[in-house]
Amino acid sequence: MNRSSSSSFRLFRFALMKCLSRRLYRYTYHRYYCSESSTTSQSRVVQLKSKLASGPSFQDFVKSSDKSHYDCNEEYEEYYITEDTTAHSQKVYFETYGCQMNVSDTETAWSILQKAGYSRTHELLEADVVLLVTCSVREKAEQTIWNRLKHLTALKKRCQKHKTSLKIGVLGCMAERLKFELLEREKLVDVLAGPDSYRDLPRLLSLAHGGQRASNVLLSLEETYADVMPVHRTLEGHSAYVSIMRGCDNMCSYCIVPFTRGRERSRPLSSIVEEVRMLSDQGVKEVTLLGQNVNSYRDLSEEQLICSKGNTKLSRGFKTMYRTKQGGLRFADLLDRVSLIDPDMRIRFTSPHPKDFPDEVLHLIQERRNICKQIHLPAQSGSSRVLHAMRRGYTREAYLELVENIRKIIPGVSLSSDFITGFCGETEDDHQQTLSLLREKTHAYHRLQDDVPVPVKQRRLEELISVFREEATKVNMAFIGSAQLVLVEGESKRTSEELCGRNDGNVKVIFPKTDLRVQPEKLQMVPIKPGDYVLVKCLP
Repeated sequence: MNRSSSSSFRLFRFALMKCLSRRLYRYTYHRYYCSESSTTSQSRVVQLKSKLASGPSFQDFVKSSDKSHYDCNEEYEEYYITEDTTAHSQKVYFETYGCQMNVSDTETAWSILQKAGYSRTHELLEADVVLLVTCSVREKAEQTIWNRLKHLTALKKRCQKHKTSLKIGVLGCMAERLKFELLEREKLVDVLAGPDSYRDLPRLLSLAHGGQRASNVLLSLEETYADVMPVHRTLEGHSAYVSIMRGCDNMCSYCIVPFTRGRERSRPLSSIVEEVRMLSDQGVKEVTLLGQNVNSYRDLSEEQLICSKGNTKLSRGFKTMYRTKQGGLRFADLLDRVSLIDPDMRIRFTSPHPKDFPDEVLHLIQERRNICKQIHLPAQSGSSRVLHAMRRGYTREAYLELVENIRKIIPGVSLSSDFITGFCGETEDDHQQTLSLLREKTHAYHRLQDDVPVPVKQRRLEELISVFREEATKVNMAFIGSAQLVLVEGESKRTSEELCGRNDGNVKVIFPKTDLRVQPEKLQMVPIKPGDYVLVKCLP
């Protein structure tokens, strides 16, 4: 070919080879010289130039791509990525431990893997990949997972005799906290992915199938998975969890969440509204908004900057470990928008911090019929001295004032709480103050001395549980004679002859399984199904 001919031209193309095992990117520059010997060739050239003008697609770099349309007279070196079809024959099995956020994370991780070509199985023995979505908040949860990993490792050794080696992965908080122990020391897993690394799962599993151990536990200041639509697996389709924010900035002295899930960042409000609307269209009757500190939600996405407000408002008498935050759409804005999507869809949220209940949030809960009149209000202790050691940002008195304010604005509200007993330095008087609060309505690991003997902790825990049960019985007795609107969940665990559901206050209600009339004046009877709303009269 005459390279100096005026009737010839040059086409340039970049080929990309990504060496996954070395995390190396190499760019190779190729030249193709093509002759314009015919009208057909000229037509192909025009088409090719048009295609190259918009840039090559991924398929252009895959080895199986058809290259016959390049009418080239020169040999060229191939630097094409071999198409990985491993995922298309792989079945993944999930086990989820811990809080509702881990349930949501499972749905997000599955959405990512599904798009990568994996299929899901609910039978462990069918699985090619087993992923444990883990919790590090409680020691018992971690020990359960350690035991499970040993069992799975034994299963893996047995499976190697008759099928491709089983791959075991740990996702979530435990992956971030115990990465060295899991991957290097105990060698119980093939893949580790922290809470902010689920997008990387297809690559990590590809490395694992290639015989390597792979991990990504980097925390992010931005990742919210806002563009990943979770694959919701709700009980009979009647309820769903929607993650609205990730991470926590509170730095309570006993809590590891800021170190395993990172700093607070919130999803754009528009993406949350879109997901809730989709669930409503699917017939979901109840949505629970999720976050480590759900009511500190603050949307700072670009499209919302014009709507930015002033300083974040806190509950009266509360303070934070960090500087006051400014700007963004708040939790009240989100509740407002979400509750308007479907008036018949119940809206719940968990888990909140008592500091983030300004009056505007409380008034909105009271005004909107479909926002459940139930608030989880973790106290952790009834002693101001212990609360200070916990770095909770409030006193006993401030907490009680908040409870009073909530009950004033939302009459009949249902309140729940969390308590820690036997905290470092807790005295008998501190314990009694916690008991009285119940009747009345990790920095710690490194810096504080765990000086409460185990038998004392156990005795205090038993006393706390006993007082709780006494008070819970009183609350439940108050329902006798009242009619409660119940969202049916399914059969009772006690017997298949009964159904169970929850009222607006998240109290479980058990009632006989029976058929009901479609309308009072008609004789047609229909069975009660999960997802139905029924009016139940509570009897002794």
